[in-house]
Amino acid sequence: QVQLVESGGGLVQAGGSLRLSCSASGSIINLNIMGWYRQAPGKERERVASITSGGNTNYADSVKGRFTISRDNAKSTVYLQMNRLKPDATAVYYCNSVGRAYYPWGQGTQVTVSS
Repeated sequence: QVQLVESGGGLVQAGGSLRLSCSASGSIINLNIMGWYRQAPGKERERVASITSGGNTNYADSVKGRFTISRDNAKSTVYLQMNRLKPDATAVYYCNSVGRAYYPWGQGTQVTVSS
């Protein structure tokens, strides 16, 4: 069973940066499109970025140009570099697959952006 562990969140001022990491217990994720999702209080979970096994990326309009998703298949890890953060980025961030059944959700990592 794949286990996903997110880390790297924290409290940052608007305009700052954070780098999130998502480590998987199994290398099977290397075959899949992986994505970063976020859920803000009172809102539905939304996908902000995705990356194919070959490295092709896609971003939500709200983060395009500021967030960068990447992956290291040798480490079964997916990253999200977040720059020029805005207060509306405050949410719990999760990684999971895209376009197939989800793996069990991890605990997520809290990102809080102060104004």
